[in-house]
Order: sequence, then C-alpha cells, then structure tokens
Amino acid sequence: MDLLDTLTAKGLRGDVPTREEALAVLATTDDELLDVVAAAGRVRRQWFGRRVKLNYLVNLKSGLCPEDCSYCSQRLGSKAEILKYTWLKPDQAADAARAGVSGGAKRVCLVASGRGPTDRDIDRVTDTIAAIKDADPAVEICACLGLLSDNQAERLKAAGADAYNHNLNTSEGTYGGITTTHTYADRVDTVQKAHGAGLSACSGLIAGMGETDEDLVDVVFALRELGSDSVPVNFLIPFEGTPLAKEWNLTPQRCLRILAMVRFVCPDVEVRIAGGREVHLRSMQPLGLHIANSIFLGDYLTSEGQAGQADLDMIKDAGFEVEGAGEATLPRHRSDVAAAGDSCGTGGGCGPCGGHGAATTGCGGTVDEAAEPAGTEEAAEAAGDGLRSDLVRVRRRGAGTELAPNA
Repeated sequence: MDLLDTLTAKGLRGDVPTREEALAVLATTDDELLDVVAAAGRVRRQWFGRRVKLNYLVNLKSGLCPEDCSYCSQRLGSKAEILKYTWLKPDQAADAARAGVSGGAKRVCLVASGRGPTDRDIDRVTDTIAAIKDADPAVEICACLGLLSDNQAERLKAAGADAYNHNLNTSEGTYGGITTTHTYADRVDTVQKAHGAGLSACSGLIAGMGETDEDLVDVVFALRELGSDSVPVNFLIPFEGTPLAKEWNLTPQRCLRILAMVRFVCPDVEVRIAGGREVHLRSMQPLGLHIANSIFLGDYLTSEGQAGQADLDMIKDAGFEVEGAGEATLPRHRSDVAAAGDSCGTGGGCGPCGGHGAATTGCGGTVDEAAEPAGTEEAAEAAGDGLRSDLVRVRRRGAGTELAPNA
C-alpha cells in the first residue's frame, strides 16, 4: 500500500506526514488494520525498540473540581459515584507510589483535581516529591495539577519534578464545546510555562468525545508544534453522571487507527496508551503495544484498570520488555535536547503529541465511515438503554482507600 510505505519511510527518518496522510490513516478499513499496525510498529521499533515504559498514577486529591469539563467524572456537578477526598499526606502518597514502583513503574504521576494549584498546594506537592524521592531517587516524577500560575513550574522543577502533564484534549476549534470554565489557550499557556521551566512537557488528547477525524489530526499536529516529549492518548470513559455518558463511539479498531496516526505524526516521541485502554481496546490491547511504547500500570484516577500483574504478563506475552530505570526513554537526539531545556529538537516543530490522566492523565459525533458513530444501530445495540456500566469500573482501591492497589 503506497500510503503505508510512504508513512513508514517518513517515520523511520523522523519526518512528519502531511495532514492528508494522517487523515488517510484514520480512514483505512478493518481489512487494512493489521497492515497499519505493522507499519506503525516498524516506526515504533526504530526509535524505542521493544521497550515499554510503565507509569503509575497517584491521585493526590479526588473529586469536587470547580471546572466543567464534560468528559470528567470529577467535574462541577458530576453525579458519578467516584471517590472524593482532599489532599493525601506526603507519606500516604509515597506509600501509594511505592506500590507502583515495586510493580515496575519508572514514572509516578502526581495528579490533583481542581482548576490549578495555590502556592500552598505547591508546598504540599513539593513535600510529596521529597518523600517519594527519598525512598527512590531514580523514580521520575510528573505533576498534573491543572493550570499553572507564574513561577509555580519553576518551584516544581526545583523540588525535583521531572515533567508536567497538561493535556490539550481536543482541537482548538471544538474545545469550547466541552469546557467553558477555561480555554484552549489557557491549556497551551500552562504547557509552555512547564516547558519554559525546564520540565519535560507531557500533553495529549482524549478520543471518543464526538470529534471528527479533522479534530483528531488538528490536536495531534498542535501537540507536535507545542513540543511535548510524551503524548498520552486517552480514550473517553463515558462515566454515568457526566454530559458525555452516552458517547460510546469507539471500537478497538478505531482506537488502533488513532494510535497509529499519532505514532506516524510523532515518530520519535513517547506515545502512551492512557485512560480507557481496557474499556475500548479490550482483547486487542497487545496490538496497541506494537504502536505505543508507554502505558499506565494498574488503576487510573477514578476508574479501575487491569490488574498490574495482568499488564506485566501482557507485555511479556506480546514479546516486549519493561523499560528499566537506567534506560533513556527518548532517542538520544531528543533526550539530549530535552536535558538542555528544549523538548523540541527541530526549532519548535518536532515535539510530540499525557494521565493520567494523566493524565491524565486521567484521564467522541461525526467520525469517518470506518468507525461506529453514536446513533447507528450497532452503537445503540451495544449501549442498550443506558451506559455500558459493565465496562466501567469505578476505582475503589489504592490511594485514598483502605484497599491495596492492584500493582
């Protein structure tokens, strides 16, 4: 297939595809899917070998957020039955982090709900970073605390944080349709503040919120321009009690095409399968490892993930290996630039494309014909009369609970 040959050749060189080529990846058919995965896999192995970086989320403060992000179970007015608690103490957070590190996690992502941290909150997080680093100086720390004010990124960097996560989530043109309490520009500003302070920029997207293929390509190219070193790809978990509760727009095949598109646009960047992996990729998760080089181990912010040992078994069975603490994640040409304080090695355009949901960290419409948009008979049949709650497991263990985490 000419398209995949072209994309593979560009990816092996570290070159960027055109927007039309990126859109064409999302428009491929299910008959072409394994060819798409194989082509993206060649690019992934060129820059990252068969290593899989493990990341672990610690939810420092859960729920009760004043922002109205439609996708979030912690949003203002959310009726999702999630855990709600105020700040964990540093020793509690360090205990939670230890569980992830003992399972093989190389990076610990410290996440707190809210619009953004106060200076007192930054003090809390710096104390938590110290507690975690005292136990394991080699562990990477990524903070995800919302919108940053001036000098806060510098304080986190001085305290020992290695990275900051703040996802763009969707395209600038559609951002106002999912959030009204802050803007797309606010998010860009926070990533730039983190980047400017010398923190590795981690920023990604959420797929499945009703966006078009053009929206997906727009946000991935924007992430590249922004200069993120890692790109978390979240797949919407439609929590009951949120405005997007019925947005079941994703199939495993659609998710793999999205991951492949991100890999082709960001060939030498850490691409992470983040929230929603278990819900949407399901039995096809191992194929995702052939495209992405990073996953979260265990639970997410407000939903339960696959058991940590199951993640480790999956990595081994698929022929991959866990990335060690002493191994550099990024290729040398990127890691050298990142160490110098500029994540983008080509004058601002190289970047990447971040949660747990982290980030998002955490942490779907019109789609192409190869996907299954909400409203079709197939989607209606799959969703039944309500949310597919059998696929969504609200987190009831780990940090903030009396139950041990699953890593």
